[in-house]
Amino acid sequence: MFGLTESKQITELLKTSVGKKEIAGGNLLIIKEGVEIFYHEDGFADIAAKIPIKRDSIFRLYSMSKPVTAASVMLLLERGVIDLYEPVSKYLPGFKNQMVVSGNKLVPAEREVTIKDLLSMTSGLVYGGTDPAGQDTESLFKEIDDRLFSDSPMSTAEAMNKLGRCPLAYQPGSFWQYGTSADVLGAVVEAASGKSFGEFLKKEIFEPLGMTDTGFWVEPDKRSRLVKTYADNGEGGLKLYTGNHLGIIQQMDREPAFESGGAGLVSTIDDYAKFANMLMREGNLNGVTILKPRTVKYLTSGTLNETQQRGFDLWQTLCGFSYGNLMRVMKDSSKAGDMGCLSEYGWDGWLGAYFCNCPKEKLTILFMMQKTDTGTTSLTRKLRNIILSSQEVR
Repeated sequence: MFGLTESKQITELLKTSVGKKEIAGGNLLIIKEGVEIFYHEDGFADIAAKIPIKRDSIFRLYSMSKPVTAASVMLLLERGVIDLYEPVSKYLPGFKNQMVVSGNKLVPAEREVTIKDLLSMTSGLVYGGTDPAGQDTESLFKEIDDRLFSDSPMSTAEAMNKLGRCPLAYQPGSFWQYGTSADVLGAVVEAASGKSFGEFLKKEIFEPLGMTDTGFWVEPDKRSRLVKTYADNGEGGLKLYTGNHLGIIQQMDREPAFESGGAGLVSTIDDYAKFANMLMREGNLNGVTILKPRTVKYLTSGTLNETQQRGFDLWQTLCGFSYGNLMRVMKDSSKAGDMGCLSEYGWDGWLGAYFCNCPKEKLTILFMMQKTDTGTTSLTRKLRNIILSSQEVR
């Protein structure tokens, strides 16, 4: 069981990481059987101003937004509003008549991209690269960034319809590659629900769960709690990062026209714990039902077919996992490079925010930090190993 030894190891590990300037600061929360068993914070939210990380510090989630987006799709699925085999073009006409990169030329898509393709990242949509699919996608995000502060910022629907006119990196369903699928899902939810994506999330998930610090921007009275972002300075230290990335306004100081389902949310560790606990409790938290138990089971047990899995297996630090519904799902912990639990699921973000639910162990791990190009770091894996090695084998 988790005890004083593990608590001391975690505290020392985080303190050492901050001291070596591997991270500016972070906080860690562990929940077992619905009860908090450990919390620790260390380091700075703002190094120059010497503002420490606090429990209510607000972090940019980046790709840890994706599980929330997947949950919003599940809401529409269980209500009969959408069908996962529907073509995306039903909701976003820009996805009609798509082209696919094939060698040195473009060929017509053999079939349309479906909602299910988006949920499994087998759509052919990518984040970047040297081929026309990656180049056109990067150009689109540059246009989104260039218009962020203009009189005509690009909306979610406009951006995703333009994305639909970019070529796909491969035929829909034929492979797996991480990309912009979750952003498209945000636009699908918007079109299917008749509400902006942000309004849908607020009314259907955030307000019912009491996630008062979660959204696509930070209101003025909360802005002092927003953590600064840092990057490696190339000399073993950290430098402040102030850029906008993937269409996200770094300062989070205004309601964005483009509400990114793949990267746009901010949250606190306690807010995200409510979302994680809701999933752990089969869709219900404190008497509030967000999703039905069978829906949660479907959401958290995704897998890829053999051909698609080859693409996912190229992500070497995720050995043992498969992927589905915008999350990793552990299928064989013996193949993993760190401690793992069968059927555990979750995801992380570009700045290092990390979420993991282990249903069999009734364990939730949440770690928040803000450093560019991190995702699941060596530090995160070390923290996992301390925590999961203390658990009984199930």
